[in-house]
Amino acid sequence: MEKPAGRTAGRELEVTISPLIREIRDIVQKARLTVAQNVNSIQVVTNFEIGRRIVEHEQQGKPKAGYGKQTVQELSRQLTEEFGRGFSKRNLEYMRRFYLEYCGSASPAVPCQSDTAVSAGQPIAQTLSAQFTPRFALSWSHYVFLMNIDNREERRFYEIEAQQNRWSLSELKRQFDAGLYERLALSRDRSGVRALAHTGHVIEKPQDMLKDPYVLEFLGLDEKARYREIDLESAIIDKLETFLLELGKGFLFEARQKRLTFDADHYFVDLVFYNRILRCYVLIDLKIGKITHSDLGQMQMYVNYYDREVKLDDEHPTVGIILCKMKNDALVELTLPKDANIYASRYQVYLPSKEELKKRLIEWSEDAPGAE
Repeated sequence: MEKPAGRTAGRELEVTISPLIREIRDIVQKARLTVAQNVNSIQVVTNFEIGRRIVEHEQQGKPKAGYGKQTVQELSRQLTEEFGRGFSKRNLEYMRRFYLEYCGSASPAVPCQSDTAVSAGQPIAQTLSAQFTPRFALSWSHYVFLMNIDNREERRFYEIEAQQNRWSLSELKRQFDAGLYERLALSRDRSGVRALAHTGHVIEKPQDMLKDPYVLEFLGLDEKARYREIDLESAIIDKLETFLLELGKGFLFEARQKRLTFDADHYFVDLVFYNRILRCYVLIDLKIGKITHSDLGQMQMYVNYYDREVKLDDEHPTVGIILCKMKNDALVELTLPKDANIYASRYQVYLPSKEELKKRLIEWSEDAPGAE
């Protein structure tokens, strides 16, 4: 039976204009993203400017501003009457604090001189976005959360990471609750910890991408429940996007249960990733118990195979990571050669205690070389 001419013509038209549809869709999506970013930027800068005016009013020519509780309370009352929500006493206090925290020594990139203020007669969108958009890359909700982090180095780290990785507010909270800063800091020397606050998490060598432990609470596996390695692997695949965020920067997923064949014997790598920053393959094996000598030997075999048979000449050596419930550092050190590109890291399926991580970081700081 012949297809109706009208239907055939319609499909031909769909094929003809499909590139046009894709182009228009891309334009619309980019425009919507730009509008959302501009709205966020204008809100943040507006709040910064409100904070500036409150501080300048409180200073009255003095070098340091006091805190005028009554001033903020009266401002809240009048602004709420005129503009509605968004000007509560608490929010105005955040605006005041925002200006103080992100002005001068707290963030040298943000100018504090009055000549950067909104010029009279200029449209606020044009003036604010032109002067401040590159400097305030996050939403107001992000900054409110960040201001509640007391440690300035830790706060600056999360601010950089949120900007670079485009974390949503919920992802920022999750990374903070999972103690990302402490977990990275505990694997570095003093200069490395200081660098976290200035440059964020920079990956230059395999050790830079490691965490101990990896926090996998998002998998929904009850710590007390019995589960198998295949259950852990399946849960990771189901939550792959979040797992990639936990792994860190530059990871691309390639394969699950990658088969390697030697003569008639088959072996399977649990998870295969590629890190585009280090330009190398990253092989991950999952162990729900304590790491063993044979686990390390097996991973060494996988890494050797990838280095000899898979990686290109201009790519860097393959990295092997064994994620285990318990690890034995002495066993790893004695089993592997010093130049082995293989690492063992613990994982846990529950959020760590922030207080315990901070305690460990303080103890590490006191015991670190050069500590007073």
